[in-house]
Order: sequence, then C-alpha cells, then structure tokens
Amino acid sequence: MRGISRPGEPAMSYADAVAALGRDGDMVEYPDDVPAERIVGTVGRGGDFDAEFRLCNRGLQGRWDAVAAEMDAHGSPVPRVQLIRLGELYFVVDGHHRVSVARHRGHAVVPAVVRWVCTTAYAMACLRAAHLPNKAAEREFLARVPLPGDVRTRLWLDRAADWLRLADAAEAWGFREALRGNPVEDRHTLATRWWECEVVPLVTHLRGAGVGVGLRDVQLYVAATVTRDRRGESTWPTVHP
Repeated sequence: MRGISRPGEPAMSYADAVAALGRDGDMVEYPDDVPAERIVGTVGRGGDFDAEFRLCNRGLQGRWDAVAAEMDAHGSPVPRVQLIRLGELYFVVDGHHRVSVARHRGHAVVPAVVRWVCTTAYAMACLRAAHLPNKAAEREFLARVPLPGDVRTRLWLDRAADWLRLADAAEAWGFREALRGNPVEDRHTLATRWWECEVVPLVTHLRGAGVGVGLRDVQLYVAATVTRDRRGESTWPTVHP
C-alpha cells in the first residue's frame, strides 16, 4: 500500500494552534523518540498531509516512495525529524515524509529533535483543530485568572462560553473575599486562592456525594455554577450534571 489512502481532516496548523493556545516562550531543545500518534500537525505543509499524516498531495507520491525505500534500507527515519512540541502534541518542521512513512508502517515512535514551546493554555493529547476556538477562550480566561501550571494541564471545557462564566465566577469570589476583609493582592493570588479555597473544597464535597463521575474538576465546578445561577441561589446546591 502506498502513501495515499482516503485522507481525513487536514494536519493541524502550528500557527493556528499556537495562536489559540498563546505562546509563552521556549523551554529546551532535545533528542527524543516521540510517540507517532502524538505527531498531528505541521508548521507549513497543511495541504500535503492529513492529521494522521497520510499523504493528500498526489504530486508528492514519488518523494514518499523514495523516502520509504530509504527507510527500508536503514530501518528507521534517518536523520531525526525536526518537531515542535506544544503540550502533549507535536508539529513537524522538517521530515514530513519520514513521519508519514513511519506512521503508515505502524512505527510506535519516530526519532526526532524536539523544540518545546510553552503555551498559556495546555495542549492535551486529545486536542484537534476543531477544539482550537475553545482553547482560545481558555487562553482569555487564563489572562484574567492565571492558574498555576499544574492546574492548567487538567483544564478542559467543551463550550467557549463556559470559560467566560468561569472567569466571572472567580472574580466574583475575589470581590466577596475583599468584602469579608480578605482582599487579594493580584490576579495570580486570586487564581490560586480561588482554586484552593473555592473550587477544590466544592469539588471534593460533590465527589464525596457521588456527583460528577467522569467530569474533570473544572467541568464539575462549572456545572455547579450553572445550577446555582439557574436557581438564583447564593449557596452551592448539589448538582446532577
């Protein structure tokens, strides 16, 4: 079987992904054997490969075959491909055909040199192009409520509007704290205290009551917020998402 076979959605664009997630500097560059299934995007060849790196451009079939023959001779992609990492996902800078052949032939990993780019919102392994508008909304939320890095890696909401609701809830909590004589000094302090003193206790209580199975902490908190607002209440109800 050759490189072209019913291509699916286009490979994710690095430019679109980093714009949605928000670039926050580079970390390191290092050699690594990258899981092939995590390579889902491209820096500049979006029309040539799909998200699973099947060949879309028939004009490149000859090049694909030549790379396949070279890899047959060496047993693996040579030299290492060049990748950019965003969270748990990787984007090809150089070596698109080598990645395509490796994935087509079922290689579990692809030898690479990786440049890790930090982002404001975190890119989970399940992230696809269709999710980028939600991630852009998450990035805007994090500008208002800059949660710590260990929390950011667990954030996921399915609707962009919920991020606005979440930011409003955090800032309202901060306002109530100030009225109680416990003002927050800055947005980072607000974010940390709100998560630790408001979100975690509520989520722990709800989970102890058997509520929210299968939901992430932030999803359960938003569900509780929606239920409370619908009822016009100022205290937290037990919710059943």
